[in-house]
Amino acid sequence: MTVREVLRAHTGTLDARAEHLSADAAGEGGHTSSAAPAATAAAGRAAQELGLRRAQFELAVHLGLIAVVGAPGGGRPRVHEEEIARLREQPGFPDGLAERVRTVGTAEGAGLLDIAPARFTRLARAGCVSPVTFYLNRYRAVVWLYLADELAAFAAREPELLAGRTPPGIRAMLESGADWRARNWRSQRIDRLLNRTPDPWARSAVQASALDPVQLAEVVDDPYERAYLVRVRPEPVFGRPGSMAAREAMGELTLADDPDEILWRRVNLTLELDRAREDRPAPRPGDDGGVRAAPAVRTECAAVGALAAKGFLARLGRRVRGAG
Repeated sequence: MTVREVLRAHTGTLDARAEHLSADAAGEGGHTSSAAPAATAAAGRAAQELGLRRAQFELAVHLGLIAVVGAPGGGRPRVHEEEIARLREQPGFPDGLAERVRTVGTAEGAGLLDIAPARFTRLARAGCVSPVTFYLNRYRAVVWLYLADELAAFAAREPELLAGRTPPGIRAMLESGADWRARNWRSQRIDRLLNRTPDPWARSAVQASALDPVQLAEVVDDPYERAYLVRVRPEPVFGRPGSMAAREAMGELTLADDPDEILWRRVNLTLELDRAREDRPAPRPGDDGGVRAAPAVRTECAAVGALAAKGFLARLGRRVRGAG
């Protein structure tokens, strides 16, 4: 699919430093030479030059369509002028880029697929289409939004689901009360964070973000490791929702809420945590910044356990995909 094909994981940060002065300042009037840092633009100006609304711009960054860099000395991320020029030179600009981040709700999505809104909702609840973001309406209810590009791809891939009787498997899921919208949103959000997160502890933190404190403590019994996971957890590039209600909704939606999903996240966290511990230990009070040597070998039981967990993960993955 268009968006999923182009998840660009940019993890480098801007290294902007001026070169040293080339002459002494001892009265000889020597020339001063400095290399200008790579020019960047603030998010607001970048969005304007790319013909995007702010929400569209932030979604494009989340999807990996626009690369951002850290601002020198901290602050909000910025965009290289070269990245803006690259995007402006793409065929179909600006409409093409805006179309790739166009989102629709249930009614408009149903219109795109030429089906009734009730059928669209059933397909979404069954996991056939996945929301990419959400907002809260005036009643503080979650309203899911979907990428128009992904809906078009779904219609081309699964035309039989748009007409006729609902397949028995999907009908049974819906009759049991299944609703995969939040779960699929969580899964895609975690995958996109992992795509731009190479550090093993930060990757563990991404997996840990889907578990509540009780579940997390059962997987990570070391309080210093849990504290470190909180410290290194990557956040969305432009932070959390502004309103208290939106932050509360985000906090609830990011947590796995089905036993099957919770087990999936626990296994993923366990595997990522193994890699992180091998890379370096979590810091302890009194550490001077040095890294203690990681264990050189793993026990046979641990290795067998990891292999078994990977096998379980593959089986569970097939089960989840089959259900969708």
